[in-house]
Amino acid sequence: MIKPIGSETLKPLFVADENERNMLVAEAQNLPDILVSSATAANAVMLGGGYFNPLGGYMNLPDALAVSRNMTMTSGQFFPVPILNLVESVDSIGEAKRIALRDPNVEGNPVVAIQQIEAIETVSDEQMAEMTEKVYGTTDPEHPGVEAFNAQGRIAISGPIQVLNYSYFETEFADTFRTAVQIREEIEQRGWQRVVAFQTRNPMHLAHEELCHMAMDRLNCDGLVIHMLLGKLKPGDIPADVRDDAIRTMVKYYFAENSAMVTGYGFDMLYAGPREAVLHAYFRQNMGASHFIIGRDHAGVGDYYGAFDAQSIFDDEVPEAALDIEIFRADHTAWSTRLNRVVMMNEAPDHTKEDFVLLSGTKVREMLGQGMAPPKEFSRPEVAEILINYYRSIA
Repeated sequence: MIKPIGSETLKPLFVADENERNMLVAEAQNLPDILVSSATAANAVMLGGGYFNPLGGYMNLPDALAVSRNMTMTSGQFFPVPILNLVESVDSIGEAKRIALRDPNVEGNPVVAIQQIEAIETVSDEQMAEMTEKVYGTTDPEHPGVEAFNAQGRIAISGPIQVLNYSYFETEFADTFRTAVQIREEIEQRGWQRVVAFQTRNPMHLAHEELCHMAMDRLNCDGLVIHMLLGKLKPGDIPADVRDDAIRTMVKYYFAENSAMVTGYGFDMLYAGPREAVLHAYFRQNMGASHFIIGRDHAGVGDYYGAFDAQSIFDDEVPEAALDIEIFRADHTAWSTRLNRVVMMNEAPDHTKEDFVLLSGTKVREMLGQGMAPPKEFSRPEVAEILINYYRSIA
């Protein structure tokens, strides 16, 4: 199986020993605490599960700036985006060296992690703007990722963490949420050697399904990991439980036994386009995937990124030998009325736009909201039924 990044084996930051964890939970009740941002809590979950291996905690400002500029920490360790604990004030922690990080996404704000403080640094407006521009490619406050990043405070608390739980992900998505450690274990149990991962924050329509089959066939993969984002999205995106139901139904009817694994991870979407594509590849290698599908406008939003920027960044900006995982570069896929099958549009140069079944997201939502299933060339009927029921429930 492919090795993790930066170490021979994963080093998850979740405290697995129950006795030790219980002692830390008790200790946390007497520590100064801070209610962290949703992004910080999600980063703790990813660190806890081994996805961000070999990071030991939240970055200091020099590392965050270095990563933003060239995807390399001051130590030389590769990482694609800053992982920060940004807060508005540290008045409540005084001179403490250990603090409890409270989860904003769970009722009662339980402690998600304990952090050892190595440094407390103020981020200037110029430094914040530089990191925003480098990571998101824009400082436009209308960009949902830019808005969320800049809504955090300007004080960075750096240092290692000990993760005590997986926030709401493990309880609300018990059948789907998996750590990188757990996915590696299941890949090994299934006997897979070549594994392709597919990222999604949406239900999978027929074109997505066929893209996964194409990748598996062309790469000669033993298995597919459909890896859903379970964290916070932008308004209007379909909730994770609905996506989960739709995707599991698709796999049940249209994938061979022991060929596809449906899992999810706890993280807030950045909508950072190319940089997020690299992050997605980074933690897919850590979870054991040897290949990763990246299509048009991967992790993008609006018109902020070029159609294939999320693919070209691996050639133009990712340091050489930083990743072992291989990228499967996909074009937009759609049903060809001339060939009566789903194709990558760049592999059908003799087609015109009219030769494809293409529906906008707005049109699909309108149809589903009216109880109408999209055409069979666009969506499996079993998937459409689930989505119709969802849109009816919010009408």
